[in-house]
Amino acid sequence: MTSNNCRCVVSGLGVICAVGNNVEETWKNALNSVSGIHKTTSLDTKNCYADLAAEVNCDTLDDIECPDEKDRASKLCIKAAKEALNDAGLGDFADSSRVSVIIGSCVGGVLSIEKYHCGGKDVNEIPKMPIAAIASQVAESCHAGGIVTNVGNACAAGTISIALACDLIRAGKADVVIAGGSDSFASVPYSGFLSLHALDENGCSPFNHCNGITLGEGAGIVIVESLEHAEKRNAKRYCEVLGAGVTSDAHHITAPREDGICLLEAMDRAVKNSGIKKSDIGYLNAHGTGTGKNDNAEINAFHKFFDEENPTLSVSSTKVMTGHCLGAAGAIEAVFSIKALTTNTVLPTLHYTAEDSEALKAKVGQMDYVQNTPRAKELECVMSNNVAFGGTNASIVFSKKPGDVQSQVAKDKKIAVTGVGIVSPLGNSKEAYLESVKNGKLPESASICSTVTNDDYKELGIKMAFYRKLDNLGQLQTVSGMRALKDANLTVTEDNAKQIGIIVGTSEGGLGATYDFQELITEAGNAGGSAFKFPHTVYNAAGGYLSILSGIKGYGVTITTGPLSGLDSIGYSMNVIHDGQEQVMMATGTDENLPIITEFCQKLNVAADKVVEPYSNSNGFVVGDGSVSIIIENEDYAKARGAKVYCYALGYGNGRKNVKFGHISGSDEALDLAIKEALNDAGIGIDEIDAVCGFANGLKKLDDIEKAAYARVFGDKLANLPLFQVKERVGEGRAASAALAAAEAALMLGGELAEENAYFVANDGSVSKKKVATAGFKKILVTSFATGGSYNAVVLGK
Repeated sequence: MTSNNCRCVVSGLGVICAVGNNVEETWKNALNSVSGIHKTTSLDTKNCYADLAAEVNCDTLDDIECPDEKDRASKLCIKAAKEALNDAGLGDFADSSRVSVIIGSCVGGVLSIEKYHCGGKDVNEIPKMPIAAIASQVAESCHAGGIVTNVGNACAAGTISIALACDLIRAGKADVVIAGGSDSFASVPYSGFLSLHALDENGCSPFNHCNGITLGEGAGIVIVESLEHAEKRNAKRYCEVLGAGVTSDAHHITAPREDGICLLEAMDRAVKNSGIKKSDIGYLNAHGTGTGKNDNAEINAFHKFFDEENPTLSVSSTKVMTGHCLGAAGAIEAVFSIKALTTNTVLPTLHYTAEDSEALKAKVGQMDYVQNTPRAKELECVMSNNVAFGGTNASIVFSKKPGDVQSQVAKDKKIAVTGVGIVSPLGNSKEAYLESVKNGKLPESASICSTVTNDDYKELGIKMAFYRKLDNLGQLQTVSGMRALKDANLTVTEDNAKQIGIIVGTSEGGLGATYDFQELITEAGNAGGSAFKFPHTVYNAAGGYLSILSGIKGYGVTITTGPLSGLDSIGYSMNVIHDGQEQVMMATGTDENLPIITEFCQKLNVAADKVVEPYSNSNGFVVGDGSVSIIIENEDYAKARGAKVYCYALGYGNGRKNVKFGHISGSDEALDLAIKEALNDAGIGIDEIDAVCGFANGLKKLDDIEKAAYARVFGDKLANLPLFQVKERVGEGRAASAALAAAEAALMLGGELAEENAYFVANDGSVSKKKVATAGFKKILVTSFATGGSYNAVVLGK
């Protein structure tokens, strides 16, 4: 039986989609087999072969604070979140710092990208664009002061968000998590799927005619609580959230593996992590998009996984009601799954004729693919699955009773840092970066970029045919990832591919590619999209390409919560290893500096017009980019394979104080909390920290927050505490710079970076700079930030 500290329960539900603006309306229409798919009323369909969509019809989305500051995706999510909190009986939180928000999305603020490009380049649209805005604005609207994270794993993002919510609770990082997903219907995804010839002109028909998908929009939210927290407040409980499984296909950027073997692995992990039997699952809400490749892959996976122990499992896809809501799909389908479980009702897949039913039976045998009308069935456990571009598979189990969930089973294991891969404006290798540090190389302009060339690919043995598939972000990520594997002397094989995972942290992800695609279709019309360019618009494309290239088939997640994502990737990777999910994780931070990114920074008045240094009291910073990948692994695994060890990842922490997304002023003391939590997690005191690798970039209001927090936390020790700032060399590379700060700390502790310039903050706040020898360092603190008031910290040590 699961111990109480591992038990996570669902106490509230919220949803908005094409068949309802709340849970009650949505469920009623689902029981009446209503489909929300109709001809689109919001997009231009000239010369387009398909014109159907499942659009939300709601006239109260603007009934929130400052609606003009939020993209439609955020508005949808806030509405669902407030319904879920009200359903859970949660208003004012006893301790808001223990209430977190994790939201998945595929395209984020894509409507704001369209408005910016087509509407005179209004600067007010820029902060609404990134996926990172959604969870931050939900947290601000709902007064949640805990960890804020966005998941960018395309159509599996909603399911992964709920799984991560449970991970946080079981790791003791949160008591309540507002978890789910949100996406809006827009020209970019519509034109993109048109270009792939993936839309069904007659409406999607999952497991039936399988001619393509129909896009939808909406948001789904589940309130996940620790059992202890729910019991203390005598909360109602819908169900328990048991285990989840996340895997990577390492196969194709848009198409699933036809054999479904990695989806099968995700389901297997979900069942094993739940501590139940396959036969306990009574209903499976399938991804069921209506494309032949997806549906056939799922059918193959279901047969292989369930035929021996659960051959009459009930299966359906609810996308024929809601459309494919992309990053919201898994969250909306989680709400359906939980309602099915608690009412003992199996939902159907719609629009089957008698002839269709006979054809389906020939493919699925005994398995119960429920058709046209709901069916009563006694249920104990249900499963919800999603797959996504980039080869992501996610599966999660909801149950009326506790399972035997195992959590933090490897918490006592040390985590070793064994590999570093660096792509930066100073060069595309660890050696090039170290040489530049040694020579004191600094930026030569106020906007600098990393450049990947064919020489990098030749050195790493990567074929040009693969190189040509990638956009700039993908090139940065694949080179840094492959260099990290090489530096760790880690060869991916069929035997260990499932034991290795990847977490990509990115601030803007596919924002540049999305803007590029928007430019294209503004000129050519929605019928003129590019099937080559479209896959790059999803935030997890870079991680997907790295998985394909490396052969890594384990845990694969992309998080996008601003600059700190590059450091969060380390903290979340530590949690995956401590949970016993993987032996090895690659934690990465990747962001690019395309002309449009520099333009955004300039319009927001944060880009300097000349080279500036940290703590220079500038009104702007040097815009940079890059990709840094760090291999961390269970120490026992590292020792068994004879790996070198740079240092150990000892602890991580997060802090938040809500301010408007796009702003930082007023959030100062949240950095103090992040540092203290990281030290507590590491089991060490302030006096044990020998140095800090921070996030100062020259922008006065950011640098002042960092200095003030260090003064409060370290007190008199600060005057003699060396502060290392990588952004003086590589500019503000957001997630890449955060990961680079951690890599630099590892290189110091590992003896490869013996001397470096450090900043010192005197008691009066003045700053000086001098060369410092690093040989005596035993523990280094690494910090980062995100707009909206989030900060994080990681402790690395010998």
